[in-house]
Amino acid sequence: MPAGYPEGRVAVVTGAARGVGAAVARELSARGLRVVLLGRELETLRETAAGLPGSSYSIEADITDEAAMQGAAQCVAARFGPASVVVANAGISIAGPFAACDAALWNRVIEVNLIGSAVTARVFLPQLLRTRGYLLQVASTAAFGSAPMMSAYCASKAGVESFAVALRNEMAPEGVGVGVAYLHWTGTDMISELDDHLVLRELRRHQPAPARRVHGPAEVATWLARGIERRAPAVYAPPWLRLAQPLRPLFPYLVARVARRSLAGLSADELHRGVGVLGNGGRADWEAYRSARPTTPPQA
Repeated sequence: MPAGYPEGRVAVVTGAARGVGAAVARELSARGLRVVLLGRELETLRETAAGLPGSSYSIEADITDEAAMQGAAQCVAARFGPASVVVANAGISIAGPFAACDAALWNRVIEVNLIGSAVTARVFLPQLLRTRGYLLQVASTAAFGSAPMMSAYCASKAGVESFAVALRNEMAPEGVGVGVAYLHWTGTDMISELDDHLVLRELRRHQPAPARRVHGPAEVATWLARGIERRAPAVYAPPWLRLAQPLRPLFPYLVARVARRSLAGLSADELHRGVGVLGNGGRADWEAYRSARPTTPPQA
């Protein structure tokens, strides 16, 4: 580890039950950090933690619940000491036409991906200020160009990118680093149903061969861990994505062109096929959220 992160320092990873979050927790643990895994699925978190090479701890919390997250932050500080690294990775996604999507489900994606990231930063910033630590916000190339049928996810990832960049400039004088991780096609259960969603399938098909490659969570976690060690303002997974940054003004036009071709002539049934939450993690969050929220409207 570099001088900024000596062995034994504390890292918190949200959305750590599976996928990239679990892989990042594993990679940071192997590099000598004590890792706190935070998410909605306690048993899955514990299973992941049991396989880590170093010391770890699991906390079940909804990242959109400010009180629960404040409690989680206090627990981290009391058990391990203040966090030096926080990876805001938790996120969910849905696919389907905006007009056909349940309003509460669409809103939940924004709440988890954007508001949850802000809550994560808010509750752990006091610790990062003490350690002059580093926050890595996981975003996506979905922030580069918005794909139809993915409006909530694209909006939320563009939002977390803007949030993290603003926070970086605020926190730099305080000695806290803030980075944005841009992930491309990553082999998690969120894209396991990729071929069921026409627009995503077509967008990938029209990309150059290197851009179509799906990278495994472990490979992505290695890139992110290297970025964390460097306190990088931007981390690209895969690394060649940094070459795409100057071309970002072109991406919305390219995505729109492919989308128009893909959507032309589709029936209503085809457009609505596969509408819903993507991946087991997203489904777990949605089920927990639905079971907790009121089933009847409040009375005046």
